[in-house]
This record gives sequence, structure tokens and C-alpha cells, in this order.
Amino acid sequence: MRNDIRISLVQSPIAWEDKAANWEAYEKRLAPLKGTTDIALLPEMFTTGFSMEAEKLAETNDGETLRRVKAWASDFGMAIAGSFIATEGGKYFNRGFLAEPSGRITFYDKRHLFRMAGEGQIYTPGKEPCIVSYLEWNICLQICYDLRFPVWSRNQGKAYDLLIYMANWPEARASVWQPLLMARAIENQAYVCGINRTGLDGKGFRYRGDSALFSPKGKKLLDASDVEESILTYTLSASEQERFREKFPVWQDADDFVVHH
Repeated sequence: MRNDIRISLVQSPIAWEDKAANWEAYEKRLAPLKGTTDIALLPEMFTTGFSMEAEKLAETNDGETLRRVKAWASDFGMAIAGSFIATEGGKYFNRGFLAEPSGRITFYDKRHLFRMAGEGQIYTPGKEPCIVSYLEWNICLQICYDLRFPVWSRNQGKAYDLLIYMANWPEARASVWQPLLMARAIENQAYVCGINRTGLDGKGFRYRGDSALFSPKGKKLLDASDVEESILTYTLSASEQERFREKFPVWQDADDFVVHH
């Protein structure tokens, strides 16, 4: 049986296209969590904001941002998830990551690129889903706009236990953010966590946070609504999830399908 796991939502504003300021700010936010959590979640593009200036801001997987993230994970004894602007093979990616204290890091490239902001004109979509095992929990990583596409997150055969969305989800569409997170939790019988930023970005878009955690039954366990800066931690119960899946095994009647990448 899996042990319980502690997860922390690090909701905060992001300095626009200012990596140095964000490195400093997030290190200060993460340091006090040492010994109190197993996974800390950071928003999408946490070092830059949702920028299309990939040529100017992109880094490789061994660039300064990931070197710092790996050091934080090691020094503070926790896994850290987020996303950054990555470059590889002459292409740019909105790249998610889960960095573990051991030094292992797993990457996920955002599949659904936000057409209304022209993201698909700059970045290359990911082709593969990502499920990583950490502390005996299977964790699925997804990013922001992916939330609107339930087929991509479908939990076939109980493949994952926890689904994470790192986001820059603007206030203008805040009304659908938490309902979609709840829906993903219910339909997949998984814990679902959405971590969003706050503040104003360089394009004038405002973000209200609303970071939240939902149980496999769709119960809201954490809610950082309308709080500019907030760090919330919750212990996920593996035994409660397994009892629910055994008592109400809807996953056994799910439709089989193949997603063509």
C-alpha cells in the first residue's frame, strides 16, 4: 500500500520576463517548506510569465533554471513541479518538469498550445503524455490549456493517482477553472491539483490564482481563491483513494481508446 503524500501549492505573482527576480522569489517561498511537504507545485512558466519571447528567454534542460530547481529539490528535500521555456533541437517548448531530491528529473511538453495567444506559432506541441512514479504515487503532469481536453487526461486502467496542472489561467476565464479541475478529479477517480499564478503580466492580463486541490470524489480540499500570495499544504490519503476505487470501480467500465500523437 502506498503511503500518504504531502503536497504544497505555491501560488504567487510572477515578475514579467525577469528570471533573476523569480529565482530569488521562489527560493524564498520554497525554503520554509523544508521538512513539511513532499511535493511543491509552481505555476506555468514560473520564471518568466506566459511569454512568447522564446528566442530571448529559452533555456536548455541543463540551463540555470533547472540547475536551481535541482538544487532546491536536494537542499529542501522535496520534489518540485512547474514549467519553463525550453529549447531543444532548434525548437521551443513549454516544458513541464518534476524534479526529485535524488536529482532525477522528468519532463513533459505541453500538448495543447493556446491558439488565442499564438502559443502554437512559437512553441512545438508535446507528443507524449507523462506519468512519473514518485514515493509510490503515479503522478500525471499537464499544463494549463491541457485542462480543457479530457481525452488527453483520461486515466485508463488507474494509470495515475494524482493529476497536476501548472497554469497561467487569467481572471477573465476564472469561472471555468475550478469546475474543470473538479470534473477531471471525478471522471478519473484521482486527486487533481491546479496551481495558478496571481498578479498582472506584461500584456495586461490579470490572474486571481484560484489554485485548488480536489479529491477523487470531487471534494474541494484546498482553495487559494483571491489570495495574492499563498502556500497551502495538504496530505493526500492513499488508503481513502484505494477504498473509493474498490467500492465504486467505475474505472473498470471506462471505454478503451488510443490517442494518436
